[in-house]
Parts: sequence; structure tokens; C-alpha cells
Amino acid sequence: MISIKKLGVLFLLFACKLSAQQYADPEYVKVTNERAAKIVEKLALNDKQKKTTVTNIIAQQFRDLSKIHDERDAEIKKVKDDSTLAKEKQNGKIDKLKANADKSIAKLHKAYIKKLGTQLNEAKITEVKDGMTYGVLPITVTAYNDMIPTLTEVQKKYIYDALVEAREHAMDGGSSKEKHAWFGKYKGRINNYLSKEGYDLTKEREGWNKRIAEKEKNKKKE
Repeated sequence: MISIKKLGVLFLLFACKLSAQQYADPEYVKVTNERAAKIVEKLALNDKQKKTTVTNIIAQQFRDLSKIHDERDAEIKKVKDDSTLAKEKQNGKIDKLKANADKSIAKLHKAYIKKLGTQLNEAKITEVKDGMTYGVLPITVTAYNDMIPTLTEVQKKYIYDALVEAREHAMDGGSSKEKHAWFGKYKGRINNYLSKEGYDLTKEREGWNKRIAEKEKNKKKE
């Protein structure tokens, strides 16, 4: 008769095998390869071999991130479904699972940037980062500069640096929603900073919208 301990080990091995099969599934691999290829296409690399290598690096990063996020979420669900655990213990276990996943993601992030660095220069790596985060950083920088034309160089730098930090976190997000949430968090910090700097963001936004409307009106007249 198999002991409970052996059953637990067998279950763990079975779960690991299923997990490995999931992330090696041809359809899943194809999807991640296509996502990576779209990013690489915009890099305009002339070297075909380099293009393939970079595509593989990015695609593998998508798969590795998904694995960490999915395993974390599955474990969190188990904890939440365990009615024998008090709420306090559940929260403690969940916090620990999230912290462990964050450590794994941070390690993966560092290794990923290092791999990209063997193939691309800093400018191209930045393009990859923007590609993985839907170009939110440059779009947002432009929006702030257009909305508040009187921004000083120091204020512009604060905005840019904050968004760069947001992008580093967003790159590791497990979904579009999570990626945008990181930018939302940092935009909140930027808005608080600008308010302390004396800007009335409501008025700045109203003025910006009026300028946009005026431009559109003039375009129609041409």
C-alpha cells in the first residue's frame, strides 16, 4: 500500500510533468514565437541569425514568465480554497508565495537583459522593452510634455525616470492588465509630484484638450 507521503511525491511529479508539457505545447510555443517576432520585426535587424536568436530569447522569456505567474496563481488558489486555514494564515501564505515569485521573476529579469545584451545594444534593448509594454513609456512622456508645455528639464527627467522604472516592472507582468497597472501606479506618483510642484493638473488637462480640439478644427479647414 502506497503511503500518503509517497502519494504526495507522485502527485508533485505528475504536476511538474503536466506543467512542462503545457509550456512545451506546440500551439503555445507558436503563440509566444509570434509575439516575439512582432517585437523583433520593428528592430529592423539585418542579420538573419541574430534576428532568429533574439526572437527565441524574447519568446522564451514570455514562456518563463507565464510559468512563474501560473504556478504562483495556482498555489494562491489552493490556499484561498483551503477552508481549514484562518484568514490571517491564508494571507501570510499568499504573501510568501508572492514574495517567492517576485524573487524568481527578478532573477529571470536580470538573466533576460543579460541575454539580450549579447545580441543587442542599449538602444535596441530599449526598443524590446517598449515592445513588451505596448510603447506606453514614449506615448506617456509625449502626453505629459504636450499637456504641460512649461515643464522644466528637472521635471521632465523625473517623469521619464519614473516611467522607466514602471516599464521594468511592466515587462514582467503576466497580462496586459498587469502591465498597464504598473504604469498607472507610477503615473499616480508623477501626478502627485507635479501637484506638489504647483501644477493644477485638471486645468492643464483642460487646456491640453482645448489645444487638441483647436488643431483638429484647423485641420478640417485646410
